[in-house]
Amino acid sequence: MPRIAVAGFQHETNSFTDHRADYAYFCLHRDRPPLVRGDGVIEALRHGTYGLSGFLDAAQADWTLVPLVWASGGAGGPVTDDAFERIVGEMVQRLVGAGPLDGVYLDLHGAMVTESLDDAEGELLRRVRDVVGPRVPVVVSLDYHANVSDEMVQGCDGMVVFRTYPHIDRPETGARAAHILARLLREGRPAGRALRKTPFLLPIDFQCTLVEPSRSIVAWQPPADVINASYAAGFPPSDTFACGPAVMVHARTQADADRVADAYLDFVLQREQAFAATFWPLNQGVEEAIERARTAKRPVVIADTQDNPGAGGSGNTTGLLHALHARQAQGVLMGYFFDAEAARRACEAGEGARLPLSLGMGLPFQAEFDVLRCADGPFRYTGAVAGNVVADLGPMALLRTGGIEIAVSSRNVQAYDAAPFERLGADPAAARILVLKSSCHFRAVFEPMAECVMTVLSPGGYQPDPTASDYRRLREGVRRLPTNLAAQKVLT
Repeated sequence: MPRIAVAGFQHETNSFTDHRADYAYFCLHRDRPPLVRGDGVIEALRHGTYGLSGFLDAAQADWTLVPLVWASGGAGGPVTDDAFERIVGEMVQRLVGAGPLDGVYLDLHGAMVTESLDDAEGELLRRVRDVVGPRVPVVVSLDYHANVSDEMVQGCDGMVVFRTYPHIDRPETGARAAHILARLLREGRPAGRALRKTPFLLPIDFQCTLVEPSRSIVAWQPPADVINASYAAGFPPSDTFACGPAVMVHARTQADADRVADAYLDFVLQREQAFAATFWPLNQGVEEAIERARTAKRPVVIADTQDNPGAGGSGNTTGLLHALHARQAQGVLMGYFFDAEAARRACEAGEGARLPLSLGMGLPFQAEFDVLRCADGPFRYTGAVAGNVVADLGPMALLRTGGIEIAVSSRNVQAYDAAPFERLGADPAAARILVLKSSCHFRAVFEPMAECVMTVLSPGGYQPDPTASDYRRLREGVRRLPTNLAAQKVLT
């Protein structure tokens, strides 16, 4: 019976924020399980919506699974060296103590940066290989926003990547990893590995797989005899040598890997001119949203992309809130706004109370608020991105000032599921204007109920224009944008 070690460590790092992801951050229950170990890995992840969840469901009946450690930190500033060493150290220690193994599966992200490591996943894979030796196959699953390095490709024997953004295929990706590992157990480790990088960066707002050209890029089919041919769109806020879109191939021979990788890269490059999106300046966007909402039969959705916690945003900037309030907008629902102190004070005051609060950072929003609803404790997400995941956002409150209702949480999470709104008794489908702190994930749940979607630029921790960021580690010659975006200056 094959013995398969399973583990995971995920973080999507924005190098341009001051936040640091420390060990306690990975142990905090938010919109994902806290750090788990041993049998707790299987208990927490089985039947969930993560790569490891799908791997567990697809694992062959005769496999003996050896769970090590799994931790996910979402997105934010660099991971502290202490957190990396403690989590990876425990993973490796448990790997050493696992005894003889026939295979390893790792549920990774691919865009983790630490205080000292630009290529954290490459280092993790190196340490795993040092333990298991040259004969044991190692298969990894990665996030669609991975910044894939040559060390990562060389360090594993199979690499699969989400094919959707919004990420609604995470379990299916883990299942594909299980199928690849089963093949490698029969056939042995492949000899061919190839990585090809595009000569440009691609802002995440232009990576959505619901539209072209990303929809066709992720659907590209390689010859059946290769182990995998995968595409990752990259995560531009990570200031690393490997930042940017890439294709990765594992095959039986190096010639096959090179041939397929070249063909896949050419397919991507032929579509460079097709990447597109529309951004609205703050004041113009808010005025347009209010005007559209006058006659709309469904919510006008505003994506507050620059304050997207899923890209390193703080989740509590107030630019849109100020702009909507100044124009006396009506029927507005906003979420999810991260302000633990405001949530605490509102819940202490109780439902039906009215109190002055100062929300947010930078330019705080100060007003008298009515406390409409309070909630606390775990609850279950229900949407396509994270359905069936048990979340805990701490004390939460639904506040109202004028025509604006705000769902405030004590933990910073992206607005990709309606469950936090519903927990507070708010109906997003009934809003006239729905403001979501997200870039693309919101589309899986909220776009079907929307009259239209507008991405509005309001200052925040995520900068959608890579030309405005001060890169120091990016490889020489890489363009900050695809040529059509640079020419049109659509981000200015």
